[in-house]
Amino acid sequence: MASINQNALSNGLPDFRNLGVIARVLVGVNLLALGAVLAASSGWDDLLDRLMLAAGFIEPILLASVLLLVILSPMLVRMRFVAGASAVLVLVLAVTAVAYDGVARVFGVPVGGELARVLLLATMATIMLLGYLRLATKAYSPALAEARLQALQARIRPHFLFNSLNAVLSLVRRDPVRAERALEDLADLFRTLMSDARQFVLLADEIALLERYASIEQLRLGERLRIVWDLDAAPSDAILPPLVLQPLLENAVYHGVEPSIEPADVVVRIAQHGDRLRVLVENPFSDRHAHHAGNRMAIENIRERLMLFFDAEARLSARIEGKRYIAEIEMPYRPAPKAPRGAIAGARPEG
Repeated sequence: MASINQNALSNGLPDFRNLGVIARVLVGVNLLALGAVLAASSGWDDLLDRLMLAAGFIEPILLASVLLLVILSPMLVRMRFVAGASAVLVLVLAVTAVAYDGVARVFGVPVGGELARVLLLATMATIMLLGYLRLATKAYSPALAEARLQALQARIRPHFLFNSLNAVLSLVRRDPVRAERALEDLADLFRTLMSDARQFVLLADEIALLERYASIEQLRLGERLRIVWDLDAAPSDAILPPLVLQPLLENAVYHGVEPSIEPADVVVRIAQHGDRLRVLVENPFSDRHAHHAGNRMAIENIRERLMLFFDAEARLSARIEGKRYIAEIEMPYRPAPKAPRGAIAGARPEG
């Protein structure tokens, strides 16, 4: 199963196929160019002329460099930072040198001065951007371990554990079979929580986890909890970060069902839309029983985990529509890699 390796993440280049990384590169280069133009211009007329001249020279080089980085990204991310940064610098300088004469010839002027000066500016801009991306990567990398701890703390609250155990104890004498099944569901839930949070998991396994969790909550909430499952369009082969869906359902139960004395409907909808995977969890909302701080804490926790795995390619939104609270996740759809020939799909190690 695909994973995010903490050491590789902190020692290598970022994934240049990630929209967030591409956006940072594009914005960063254009901001540097704007700063250089502002520093060199002597007035508004001169500023506009320089901006047009700089755009005509920089943008083709920038777009060509980004395109090559996207194409070569699978190779670059496997390299250590120094080697990868050197490769990126050589690539940018090569594109700049090739494009220099052509762009200058189109405008009819020696854009940016001598080639050596242009290459020096390209080197400085590349080093600054690589340094920024390096700092950003190192800043997020240590959060992977802490995200696992946050997941354990936010996903299974102490009250849920104690209430579940009390509910099981009440069943031991009158319905031992159901009590045993509930204990097995609880054990599976905690086994998943203690697994490596850096590994992507199958959506089918996460849905099974949701069902186990719902079964445990159903045990203690009874008819008050009614879950509507809309999973017909869910791609079972999709992979996603672990413990992203279950906290949404727990949040819905905790804030939407527990405060209510009447039956409450919770909707869980998972579907694939093109190359995107969308998850919606909806629960009743009442101002009288709203725990706004708790809602924000759970939502921000999940949003941070999505950021660690997908950067800007995933989003989590939460809104109130009428008397319903709706949390929605949208992330890239990534199918699970095919199992090697002779392997049993879905097989799990025992123990």
